[in-house]
Amino acid sequence: MIESPLPDTDAWIAFFAQADLPVLRNSVEELERLHENAETANGRLLARVILHDPLLTLRVMAYIEAHRRARQTTDITTIDRAIMMIGIAPFFRDFQNLRTVEDQLKTYPTAQIGLFRAIARARRASHWARDWAILRRDVDVDEITLATLLHDVAELLMWLFAPKLALQVRDAQRTQPHQRSATLQEEIYGVPLYRLKLALTEAWRLPDLLAQLLDDRRAENPRVRNVKLAVDLARHTANGWNDPALPDDFRGIRNLLHVDQEALVRRLDVDEATARNLLALAGPDERPPNNEPL
Repeated sequence: MIESPLPDTDAWIAFFAQADLPVLRNSVEELERLHENAETANGRLLARVILHDPLLTLRVMAYIEAHRRARQTTDITTIDRAIMMIGIAPFFRDFQNLRTVEDQLKTYPTAQIGLFRAIARARRASHWARDWAILRRDVDVDEITLATLLHDVAELLMWLFAPKLALQVRDAQRTQPHQRSATLQEEIYGVPLYRLKLALTEAWRLPDLLAQLLDDRRAENPRVRNVKLAVDLARHTANGWNDPALPDDFRGIRNLLHVDQEALVRRLDVDEATARNLLALAGPDERPPNNEPL
């Protein structure tokens, strides 16, 4: 466990490059169950387990790049393709006896909660991003899903390996809500997480396409914007559906999807009362009459 910031980005990269990345205990149990019934296991079932756990997803993607064959010229940018490349039997052989998050953080229960909340956000964001990508008729919805799930990977790693520092960042964000997160991260970790994330994609040799989808600076690209808006919405709604950043989020999503506020709210799976409140975040010309059901 790291208890004080490392000197620079290269030092963080060197540490994470040799770290044994744990996964959720539930993922281990699900993989064991599938392995016991290997005759009925298939890529679709494996992908479902993997994509429920961003840490296991990251392990799989890093494994693919580490075992890339010299003759392999096509990047693997989805979990389905990764499983096809690995094979069912080799997957079970190489992804067993995995360490668990719960063991890693057993003496850091508060950090464990922080990690679980970050994972829940990642799942929620990937669900929304996938739905919007389908609506946009994206060229590959699975790539959008994967990129969104891994967008905040640097934060997950900090909860796992530098829990005390991660808690300091969380507390600073609560007491200084108007301060930029990147500034607080650089003060406490010594590096902003967006810079660390992009450096990690290079260190793990993740596909260029995936690295591009993870880079918020490329937000002029609709695919990158799809990912970023879903991540932003998941992060802001984790604070409640009255977060002051939501109007800007919704404006960006409406522009991306070319829908009005009512159509957007319908896709968010919220209760009737929340839906009514969210509808008020749009302009008057985008609201249905008061007697019109949502």
